[in-house]
Parts: sequence; structure tokens; C-alpha cells
Amino acid sequence: MVEIDWKLLRDNARGAVSRAYAPYSGFVVGSAALVDDGRIVVGCNVENVSHGLGLCSECVLVGNFMAGGGGRLVAITCCGEGGEILVPCGRCRQILFEHGGPGLLVDHKAGPRRMEQLLPDAFGPEEEERLRHA
Repeated sequence: MVEIDWKLLRDNARGAVSRAYAPYSGFVVGSAALVDDGRIVVGCNVENVSHGLGLCSECVLVGNFMAGGGGRLVAITCCGEGGEILVPCGRCRQILFEHGGPGLLVDHKAGPRRMEQLLPDAFGPEEEERLRHA
């Protein structure tokens, strides 16, 4: 298993904040994740004038992660403009669960939390497979 350097991840997330596109809400978010092969991937939120079509930074991160070769996410952090730690929304928790599983560590102001704590009873790929054969 790769060692998690939370400071390095937070620094990368703060760097991604500067590339966010949030002209409508003004709420910029950056995220950074550690992949099981040691890579760090980043994302930033990208808004759209229709509002409902905006992308959270974690969604952009997962797209970048997949475009860069995929793998398994090990740890993730998200931050706002002031560097404050933010926790992913419910939609993003589900997307992150798909690529990191219940053991994915999510940065939290009270210390890292496992995804299974933040998204109990998650619907994952194995559940889809089970339902397909039911």
C-alpha cells in the first residue's frame, strides 16, 4: 500500500482551486486523490450557466483519474478557496465509492474517514452484479 501524505494531497487540491470555473456561485473547490500506484490526480469544479449541469471537483477528478489510466483511489481531499477541508456531497460520495470502495480514506476536519462511514450501505458494482443475476 502507498503511504498517504495528506499535506501533499491538500497542497495539490489547493492548486486545483485556482483552476476552478465558478462564475455563478463563486464557490470554488479543488480536490486531489492518491491512486494505488502512487499517482496524484486532481480536479476542480466547473459550473455551467444552467446551474444543474455543473460538475463538482470530485467528478472532474474521477474523469481525470480514468483518463490517466484508472486504478483504485486510496485517499482524497477537497478544499475551498481558503484551503478549508470540505467533505464530498452525496452524489460525489457515490461516484468516489465506485472507484475507491468502502476503504477509501476521505479527508475530514476531525481526521480521515473511511468512505463506508460517510456512505453507509452504499450501492456498489458488486450489488449491480448481484441484481443482474437475481
